[in-house]
Amino acid sequence: MAVRYASIIIDISHESVDRIFQYRIPEQLQEEVRVGSQVRVPFGSGNRSRKGYVVEITEKAAFDEARIKEVAGLAKGSVTADTRLLELAWWMKERYGSTMHQALKTVLPVKRKVKARNKQVVKSMVEDERVREEKRKESVISLNQEQQQVVDAFRGDFDRGEQTPYLIHGITGSGKTEVYMAMIDHVLASGRQVIVLIPEIALTFQTVMRFYARFGEKICVMHSRLSEGERYDQFDRARRGEASIMIGARSALFAPFDRLGLIIMDEEHEGAYRSEGAPRYHAREVAEHLARTSGGFLVMGSATPSVEAYSKAEAGIYRLFCLKRRAGAGSVPASTEIVDMRREMGEGNKSIFSRRLQELIRDRLDKGEQMMLFMNRRGYSSFVSCRSCGNAIKCPHCDVSLTLHNNRRLTCHYCGYTIPLPGTCPSCGSEYLAGFGVGTQKIEEMAARMFPGARILRMDLDTTSRKGGHEAILAAFSRGDADILIGTQMIVKGHDFPGVTLVGILAADVSLYAPDFRCVERTFQLLVQAAGRAGRGQRPGIAVIQAYIPEHYGIQAAAAQDYAAFYRQEMGYRKLMHYPPANHMLGLQVSGRDEELTSHMTDLIRDSVVRHFGSCLEVIGPVPAPVYKVNDIYRKILYMKQENYDILIRIRKYIQDRWDETEDCKKLTVQYDFS
Repeated sequence: MAVRYASIIIDISHESVDRIFQYRIPEQLQEEVRVGSQVRVPFGSGNRSRKGYVVEITEKAAFDEARIKEVAGLAKGSVTADTRLLELAWWMKERYGSTMHQALKTVLPVKRKVKARNKQVVKSMVEDERVREEKRKESVISLNQEQQQVVDAFRGDFDRGEQTPYLIHGITGSGKTEVYMAMIDHVLASGRQVIVLIPEIALTFQTVMRFYARFGEKICVMHSRLSEGERYDQFDRARRGEASIMIGARSALFAPFDRLGLIIMDEEHEGAYRSEGAPRYHAREVAEHLARTSGGFLVMGSATPSVEAYSKAEAGIYRLFCLKRRAGAGSVPASTEIVDMRREMGEGNKSIFSRRLQELIRDRLDKGEQMMLFMNRRGYSSFVSCRSCGNAIKCPHCDVSLTLHNNRRLTCHYCGYTIPLPGTCPSCGSEYLAGFGVGTQKIEEMAARMFPGARILRMDLDTTSRKGGHEAILAAFSRGDADILIGTQMIVKGHDFPGVTLVGILAADVSLYAPDFRCVERTFQLLVQAAGRAGRGQRPGIAVIQAYIPEHYGIQAAAAQDYAAFYRQEMGYRKLMHYPPANHMLGLQVSGRDEELTSHMTDLIRDSVVRHFGSCLEVIGPVPAPVYKVNDIYRKILYMKQENYDILIRIRKYIQDRWDETEDCKKLTVQYDFS
């Protein structure tokens, strides 16, 4: 038998070993070791055993055979990675600037065989009586003309092998899920498999219930709240072909499907689709690449598409479909009202509930109808605003709010501009300057005092931290066990409660003050999604938007449910400031325990990049990260803007090559973030 060699990536997350090592495959393992196998190999001093993944098998030695060590054996209880996932890991490493090991950890959400105590994960998530009700609904569903046009177009494109991604811009309640299901029926009939991405664990319960009612045992689930054994069981069902639909958050992208035909990305605009750890990938980009290389199809849907996705639709890169009316008979979008909280305060109402919202809550309680109170906390940081005029103190150079630090200084985390905390409002001179911070627990206490007898549920990180917490709260509210559901953004994303006729949005404009160029977009999206929870049944709904700056275009467009108006204004801002998608942007974060060294190396990177690429590049910073010090680790950020994405990738590789050659860099960590 010919001697064969395995090219192996060692299971160590460090740049110095982020390369391929070659080992000889002993004769007794020739049949067992293959591309994707996780093996044990001698590595380092004393020939300590390390795990690694086989990425290539060849009969040619890369160097002197006498120096090549042997594979010790297969890793016990390991899960094999197929070639497609290894190739995807390499693509992510190159595109997002991580180590190969970090990329492999990402694309292999299940890495070892673990016996599951509960093999009925999906059945355990849904209630029998609710599944029967959903099955009854599914049996009588018929698509309206708008929905049918999308499905017909998809069937034709899919059968022809056309791969232009779809973007479905459908108002809340327009029946995007019914469209997805009709598409899935067609893909399954062709013998292909489907991945359904949802952004939040909170959405898993309702999504799984609906899909289980339609597709039964064909579905499996992947999300972070599953135990290791449950994750392995779901992964294994997909690998063995027992399930052909994988539902879950980002990690569901890496399902072990070998006949992938369709990826559906619901609520495409959600920030949860962007990974916070290396590699800092966006699920939309990975899904697009995965669909293209698998010969599959990508369908994205949202009532509030991301500016990036909508700009691609405008450019013809995506095919745009619009669903402009609600699917349910007699269901219409909720009416909206904006309440100016500056006027409320000026007229003596210092409560977080406006007088109009109090009136509507009492009316709904009298009628036995349900309501949701949404506290906008997304993007929250310690900013300072004026309660008299509503203005937040902003950076004069970057048009983002200044962040309040413990030293009572306000700092811009984009350019480094800093000032002492003023005693009066720079806009109107008022003394009523204050940081903003009211949590859901405080709102629950206020509501209980103001509306005695009301049955209240609260849904936030505290009440959902235990396994099954999301499902229990949502099921109780759906049964009508509570009148009011209070929560943060997790209660307003994709849920369908026909009994809800009122949504109160508290501090609607608080996220406008986040030190992030996407803050207006995220505010608009949250408000439209929140308003969309009201009036989804037969009774009309109303949404009350409470704001301190009600005249802001993000607030006005959300109240009018006018995406086109928002998009026009927002793209004008992005073009003026050279922010994505008008330009591409690379954020580079350097972290280390030595503050002086961290700053020094970030400055050296900036100077080197400016020397080599300055004529075609806009460089901002370095500046302290929004949270500068975490666990005694200091963090500095450098931003680079360019119209051409490929140039930013070249810059990233240029930085990485020099980083690997510099001795001081071994004491620091670098992370890249593409936008």
